[in-house]
Amino acid sequence: MSLKNWLMQIWSLYVVDLKINDNIIENINLVIFDRDGTLIDLYHYWSQMIAKRAELICNRFKLNEEDKTALMFAMGVDVKAGQLRSEGPVGIKKREIVMQAAVDQLAVWGIIDAGLVCFEIFKEVDQWSTDMLGELIKPLPGAKELIDVLLSRDCKIAIATTDREERAKISMDFLALTDKLDYIVGADSVKKSKPAPDMINLILKELKADKLAAVMVGDAETDIQMGNNAGLKACIAVCTGISSRSRLAELTELVVEDISKILVS
Repeated sequence: MSLKNWLMQIWSLYVVDLKINDNIIENINLVIFDRDGTLIDLYHYWSQMIAKRAELICNRFKLNEEDKTALMFAMGVDVKAGQLRSEGPVGIKKREIVMQAAVDQLAVWGIIDAGLVCFEIFKEVDQWSTDMLGELIKPLPGAKELIDVLLSRDCKIAIATTDREERAKISMDFLALTDKLDYIVGADSVKKSKPAPDMINLILKELKADKLAAVMVGDAETDIQMGNNAGLKACIAVCTGISSRSRLAELTELVVEDISKILVS
């Protein structure tokens, strides 16, 4: 066997080709996933987290059920429509922005200087959620299967989420996925969150990976924008989250219904 053929054989052990509809993305050795709306059910998780935050805030300031609905809307959950608001902030923007949305809504009602109260309530809900993971976290179809296939091919796997890194690790521990991942980064670990490329750049640096052999998989426009801003080889959009297919298709031609439609060869 020639040296060239031997090298090609060795290289093939560490790269995969991804089939997206009729497209083939060749020679990939790093797949970066968003978490919410990509690997786990977005609304199932965040509607409950935001409801608990709003409930405790309302209890603290003696607000009513209508106020709770308004607070949830401000933080990004449209209770009446049964979905997350496409503009967020929850599910798209980092924790501090979601918290500020609650503070701003309280200020509209004449409740000022509520920042510290909201900060403590968000921490309390974090603690509450650790005992409720079975009810909060619902993996999306195909998520675990795709990760297992990538792992079996020695493809590197990372998570980039707008949630706090610690929270992301807790959820991945619950799903028994942490040991299958090479890196997890949250918005609190970088200077700028999505759509800035900071999280991806950190992953590339830590894993010593080539951006031209890496892809981003996400459900939101900010996921795809982040991947594009980082100069990755490709960005794959899934329609299981917050953004519509038409909006996602404006940013990438690689759009699938859900993560189970991403095939590895």
